[in-house]
Amino acid sequence: MAQKIAFQGELGAYSHEACVASRPDHEPLPCATFEDVIAAVKTGAAEFAMLPVENTTYGRVADMHRLLPESGLFINDEVFVRVRINLLALPGVALSNIKVARGHLVILPQCRKFLDAHGIRGEAAADNAGAAADIAARNESTAAALASELAGRIHGLEVLEKDVEDQSHNTTRFLVMSAQDQPERRKGKMLTSFVFQVRNIPAALYKAMGGFATNGVNMIKLESYMLGGAFRATQFYADIEGHPDDPEVKRAFDELAFFTDMIRVLGTYPADPDRR
Repeated sequence: MAQKIAFQGELGAYSHEACVASRPDHEPLPCATFEDVIAAVKTGAAEFAMLPVENTTYGRVADMHRLLPESGLFINDEVFVRVRINLLALPGVALSNIKVARGHLVILPQCRKFLDAHGIRGEAAADNAGAAADIAARNESTAAALASELAGRIHGLEVLEKDVEDQSHNTTRFLVMSAQDQPERRKGKMLTSFVFQVRNIPAALYKAMGGFATNGVNMIKLESYMLGGAFRATQFYADIEGHPDDPEVKRAFDELAFFTDMIRVLGTYPADPDRR
C-alpha cells in the first residue's frame, strides 16, 4: 500500500498541515473533494485519509457526518490544528499595495476586522492554498492570499502579516481514517465514535442516552442529522470517552442497542493531547 495520506485541497492547505503533524513519514496526496480523499484510501492510492470534521469558529464541516458512515473507513486518530491565517503576497510587495485578499468562503469572515482596517477587499476562492498558488502563477502584485505559512513556503510567497484572524481560538479538528480498524487500547484517554438510529417509540432517544449517564460514561458530542431528505432527525453521531472493552461502556452500549435499530462504531482512538 502506498505510504501516502490523502487530503482535500492544494498543497499548503490546513489539511496538509494536519497531515504533516500526524503522519510526517507519509507523502501528502492532494485531492479535489472529500469523496476523492475517501476513494484514494479505498483504492489503495493512499493509506490514510485526513478529514476535517469541525471548527471552533464555524462549527461542523458540511456533509462530513454523512460521508463518515458511508465511507467504509475507520477513525484511527484525531488531530487538532490551530488555524493561523496569514496574509501572503509576492516577495517585495508592501502591505499598502494590497487591494484584494483571497481565501475560502469560511476564512474571509474570520479576518473581517483586519481587512476592514487596511481597506482590503475580500474575495472568495475555492481553496486557501490554491489562492496562494494562483497569485504566484499570475504574478499579481496587488493581491494577497489568506492561508498558512506552509502555503507561502510551497508557492514562493512572503508573509506580510501573521495571525490576521479575528478569533485567536480558531482550531479545526481532523480525523485520520484508514481501511483498517485499530480497536486496540493505546496510551492515554481513549475515545469512541459511532452513529445510531433510534427506534420509532416514545422517548427512545432519552432512554437510549440514559445508559451512558447511569454508567458514568461521558458523552462529549451528540449531533443529529437528516437522512434521505426527510425533515426529521433520523440518525445521530456521538463521541464518548472510553473504550468498548470498558465494562461501563459495554453496559451503556447494551442499553443503547435496546432502543435503536442500528449502531455502527466508526472508530476507537486516543484523544489528541491538544483536546484539553
